[in-house]
Amino acid sequence: MRKFIKNLPKKTKKLRIAQVAPLWFTIPPKGYGGIERIVSMLTEELTRRGHAVTLFAAPGSRTSAKLISVFDKPLSEANIPWSNPIWNLRNLSTAFEMADKGAFDIIHSHLDLWALFFQNLTKVPSIHTMHNPLYRTNADATKNERLRLFTEEASRTNIVFISKSARKLAMVNLPKSRVIYNGIDLKHFRFNKKGGEHFIWIARMNKHKGVENAIAACEQINARLLLAGRIDPTQREYFEKMIKPHLNEKIRYVGELKDNKLSEFYGRAKALLYPIEWEEPFGLVVAEAMACGTPVIAYKRGSMEELIKDGESGFVVESDIGKLIEAMKKVDTVDRVAVRKHTKDNFSKERMVDEYEKLYYELCLKQR
Repeated sequence: MRKFIKNLPKKTKKLRIAQVAPLWFTIPPKGYGGIERIVSMLTEELTRRGHAVTLFAAPGSRTSAKLISVFDKPLSEANIPWSNPIWNLRNLSTAFEMADKGAFDIIHSHLDLWALFFQNLTKVPSIHTMHNPLYRTNADATKNERLRLFTEEASRTNIVFISKSARKLAMVNLPKSRVIYNGIDLKHFRFNKKGGEHFIWIARMNKHKGVENAIAACEQINARLLLAGRIDPTQREYFEKMIKPHLNEKIRYVGELKDNKLSEFYGRAKALLYPIEWEEPFGLVVAEAMACGTPVIAYKRGSMEELIKDGESGFVVESDIGKLIEAMKKVDTVDRVAVRKHTKDNFSKERMVDEYEKLYYELCLKQR
């Protein structure tokens, strides 16, 4: 089952690893939380392999590693806004302080730019996984302070992008960058060889995730569609005005699903529709659906051409409702066994952890 990365540096010892997670949700998340799922898989598999892992995460997290929490509840439950970095900075400072006192061999941050403020305060190597895009959010790139900080720290930063697309689109030249695809735990996603007669869409509810496109396509061909996903408070008005009026017996919203409901949701579908309107860095729901044998039909944006093997695990089409409908009409030609195999070969958690483990050892050896 497990395929080890070739030329792995000689393992002289097991590592002491700090995994630093965002504090918005528990690890693993109870519902929405792609970053949290990745951190959980990394933490548990590295611990299983014998490494001493310390997880810096929200209280209530379930882990076989040592858990350290700097706040008394997940930030989402405390109604602390996403724009407030204070407790995530405290989370990072605690990890880096411990590292500088000799507690860790390596620090792995999942907190975007915030670790850049601490990485030069210790000789312990650190890596940063970029779960979010690294391009300008302002018409004038020189005014984007996030990009400016990454540019200033570029030569000193070990950064991991989660797709080739995300690295290509980055507006900062990062000479030490790598690409490591996200992985999923295949044991948690049951294969369904039959599928069903309805389509599905699942993501955090907003326009960029293509929910309106999925609805429009299904309305045109009178197809059934199930929608699932978290509705953030900031997106409640969008849902009420733009999505709710389209709900009926054919198009239904089933809420935010817990982990134990995902396999059934994915596996019973004809296909997952993912007509996104932004440059998605990865798209964990795509891999999860394919793990259940369910093909994915997506717009040619972001990482979709890397995740989906066109014609074999689904279809990647231009951003056009007509093209989307054409693919929906021929999706029954896709072999669901091949869909599952594609995911197993390319997006397993074992492959992901192998690649991170290799990187940890390389950085630790360089530090000697």
